[in-house]
Order: sequence, then C-alpha cells, then structure tokens
Amino acid sequence: MQSTATNKTASDEQILELLRAEHSYERGFRLLMSCYRERLYWHIRRLVLVHEDADDVLQNTFVKIYRGILQFEGKSKLYTWLYRIATNEAISYLQSKARHSTETLDDTSNLLSNRLRADEWFDGDALQIRLQEAITQLPDKQRIVFNLRYYDEMPYEEMAVMLDTSVGALKASFHHAAKKIEAFFRETA
Repeated sequence: MQSTATNKTASDEQILELLRAEHSYERGFRLLMSCYRERLYWHIRRLVLVHEDADDVLQNTFVKIYRGILQFEGKSKLYTWLYRIATNEAISYLQSKARHSTETLDDTSNLLSNRLRADEWFDGDALQIRLQEAITQLPDKQRIVFNLRYYDEMPYEEMAVMLDTSVGALKASFHHAAKKIEAFFRETA
C-alpha cells in the first residue's frame, strides 16, 4: 500500500483498515484527522461561533474519537459518526458554558454577535454576519439542524441517525429555524 499518511483523499475503508491494525493505528488516526479536521472544525465553529472555543471542542472531539474509534461498528457512514461526536461535544460545551454563565439569553446572543464581528478568523461579509447573528438567536437544536442542513447539506436521514431523532422532527426544526431567520432579516432590514 502506498503511503496514505499524506493522501488526503483516502477512503473511510482505508482509514478504518489502518486503525484496526495495531502497527498502523497511529498512522490511521493521523490520516483520519487530516481528512476530517477542517470539516469538523467548521461544523463545530458554526455551533460555538468562536475560534478558540471551536479549537477546544475539536481537540476534545478528537480525544473521544481516538478513544472510541474501535467501537465504530459501521452502521452509519464514518463522517456521520464523527459529526455526531463533534455535535455532542459542541452541545456539551454550550450547555456547560450556559450553566456557568450569569448572562441572559439576549446577553449571550449579543455577546456572540459582537465576538463574531471582532473575530479575525471570520472574514464574512455583512450578509454572512447577519446570517450568523440570526443563527445565534435559534435554540440549540434548531441551530444544529439548520447548520447541518444549510452548510453541510446533510440529508435528513443521516441527521436522524446522528441526532437520534426522527426525520419529521428534523424537518420541523429546520422549517422553524428558517422561519425565525427570515423574521430576523425582516426585523433588522
């Protein structure tokens, strides 16, 4: 087998094959990280919004993946399993942050919007910033569903597996999120 450690187009099967053998586990994990780091980072980033927070959550995500990858049974696609771990880590982070915060929901949304505008890692135009501000107003579940559908174009069926919920509930969450975002744009126009 050619050196796959630098092959960014490695298949999930190749990665899993390397991970299953003790002598190539580390190489397989590095390959997994190189293939999925950026996608997972941006998925997490859209949930937690702040670069430093996203980096912390991503690191925790890869620790969980490292410890649990051998339990991956292949009942879903690898990236669906990885996204589920990343999503759960981001949700746990947001819940922990909310528990330790003395700010109201409006204060938190304003703080996130201000941090987004000041973030040197976010180079979006005014419309993208307004969209992110609208997304910060959504409840966690709606924000997650909206991000997965809008940015990652994840099919509802895969989301249902990842989030352990029904397709109908996900469609309803996306619909409600889209309506709230439309209302935000109308109100702030």
